Amino acid sequence: MSRSPTARPGPPTRPGAVPPPPATPGRKTPVATTATPARPAWRSRLYRLDLKASPYAFIAPFFLCFAAFGLFPLIWTGWLSLHYVDLLKPDVLEWKGLDNYTRLWSNDQFWTALRNTFTIGVISTVPQLLMALGLAHLLNYRMRARGFFRVAILAPYATSIAAATLVFVQLFNPDYGFINWVLDAVGIHHTNWYADTWPSQIAISTIVAWRWTGYNALIYLAAMQAVPKDLYEAASLDGANRWQQFTRITVPSIRPTILFTVIVSTIGATQLFGEPLLFGGGVGVSGGSAHQFQTLSLYMYELGWPSRQLGRASAVAWTMLLILLLIGLVQFLIARYPKRHESGA
Repeated sequence: MSRSPTARPGPPTRPGAVPPPPATPGRKTPVATTATPARPAWRSRLYRLDLKASPYAFIAPFFLCFAAFGLFPLIWTGWLSLHYVDLLKPDVLEWKGLDNYTRLWSNDQFWTALRNTFTIGVISTVPQLLMALGLAHLLNYRMRARGFFRVAILAPYATSIAAATLVFVQLFNPDYGFINWVLDAVGIHHTNWYADTWPSQIAISTIVAWRWTGYNALIYLAAMQAVPKDLYEAASLDGANRWQQFTRITVPSIRPTILFTVIVSTIGATQLFGEPLLFGGGVGVSGGSAHQFQTLSLYMYELGWPSRQLGRASAVAWTMLLILLLIGLVQFLIARYPKRHESGA
């Protein structure tokens, strides 16, 4: 005897409500959904505009400040370099074309300042970065009072240029300076750190190196701490000593950081102004009695203010910019050469 299936009772219905249609086998009952109200068209357009324009609004203050205090002075200086302009009459411009640049080409003082800038930059930047790399390598290892030494090497950078230079002026004094006293003790008698070319440039380079070595050392230290420790452990298991680990692991790993510090130090050396100005005292603007330590920045200042020739000073400023661009291009090509060589190999 067959038994009919028992029908399950459905959900209770309210009085007067329309009962739902009977379920058909194999067919899904549609589920009622709540319809969301449509967003107004003007709100949709405002939302899209906000989504696209907000990033530009956030970065706009930087570009406005750069245009007002960076781009406009650069363009205006380039325009002044094509004119004769007196400092006392800046609104009177006399067209000169490229005459200011051609005068620089035939000016011996300009070439002396350019040579001094190059030599001071080399003898201050190269030892500075080498010492910074060595200090960072030492601070990268565990040692007692490591935090104190990290703060201590940054103290020269926090010192003002005027205070540091005045101290070194006393140290390099030809008559009673401590440096000459030490040199006399080892048999080197009376070095004139102001009148001679190489001693004066070495003295200024010492001030620059003392002030910026710790700053670059901290940059190198931050890059070294990002190098994986597994590389050092593997090299130590292979028998590599600390010097081999430094030359084969540390230096190649922080190569982009080294390139960055070289570029920044080169720019700073090209724009060197405060140290030679204060070191020379009364003849600091002219870079000594024979311009023996006058840099391009000092030469530009001498033309623009004491000589009141803003047009020629602007030409020197643009020449410095072109030199920096050329140096940056050379360093960029040097940085890309190993990558091309490795990819070609």
